[in-house]
Amino acid sequence: MALFLPTLAVARVIDITPDLLRAVGVHGLILDVDNTLAEHGSPQPYHGTMEWLHRMSEAGIALVILSNNTQERVAPLARQYGIPFLSMCMKPLPFAYWRGAQLLGLSRKNMAVVGDQVFTDVLGANLSGMRSVLLEPIREEKSLSFRIRRRMEKRIRKRIRKKGLTPEKFLKQ
Repeated sequence: MALFLPTLAVARVIDITPDLLRAVGVHGLILDVDNTLAEHGSPQPYHGTMEWLHRMSEAGIALVILSNNTQERVAPLARQYGIPFLSMCMKPLPFAYWRGAQLLGLSRKNMAVVGDQVFTDVLGANLSGMRSVLLEPIREEKSLSFRIRRRMEKRIRKRIRKKGLTPEKFLKQ
């Protein structure tokens, strides 16, 4: 079960602060696209994420997008955010996560992966030796495969709440 548990959980990417990242020793973020920076399939950045990204950059947090989506899906968003990206990454396999850390010039131990899926984002972070921040999905996907995965995640998300993997746990230390 530990492979499926994130370092911490928040509702939205904009809930992650530089202070929180410093508290867990993170200097760089690997960001998912769908249900993290944008609604699933949308070409528009999710409300508040542009300002959030600017705050992260000002605080010296390095950022890269890592997605299983195609370049055609990811490139326009990455361009709007002004950050590098890797597409067709085959998450949760660790290779692209390692490339993301290398691209930012950071050690894996100083990286965190941010995304809304336990079986790709969190598992991939844990397999690659990085921390992870699990988000609540912005909007539920309608495909059968997503509905099955979300159902399987419910037990894990319940355990996350029980363990109290919230920002407050880390900011008190």
